Amino acid sequence: MNILVVYDSMYGNTKKIAGAIANCFDSTHKTNLLIAGDFTSQNLIDAELLIVGTPTQGGRPTENIQEFLEQLPMNSLQGIKVAAFDTRFSENGQNFALRMLLRTVGYAAPRIIDELKIKGGNVIASPEGFIVSRKEGPLAENELERAKTWAAKLPTL
Repeated sequence: MNILVVYDSMYGNTKKIAGAIANCFDSTHKTNLLIAGDFTSQNLIDAELLIVGTPTQGGRPTENIQEFLEQLPMNSLQGIKVAAFDTRFSENGQNFALRMLLRTVGYAAPRIIDELKIKGGNVIASPEGFIVSRKEGPLAENELERAKTWAAKLPTL
């Protein structure tokens, strides 16, 4: 299977998650890890699984991921399996006001999935969020391992 992992990263945390996901697939798969700003439509040729990841910013993907999603033509993902992840704060341990804000604005991965579906993608997994300790990181304990486990469960047949 040809797998394309497209991501954006502000402080390196999402890049680490994207790398862990890309590296978990065995040699029977051709995996391409690509930062969103370097994406061209040529990258979609032969792609059978597209995984998109971003930091959550105000409940949304980064501008680079939003631009990536906008440049995908309608139906360009027909026949392509899709999945999405984001990096985010955990609601646990936050004060009441921040918990309410996080619940109100939401997270980036579900928004990515919605866009990928609109472009014709076949969603194969629920959107996943990986936890950062603070705005600039680091990733919370065991998040890289959790990313590998999540990716390993993605159907690749």
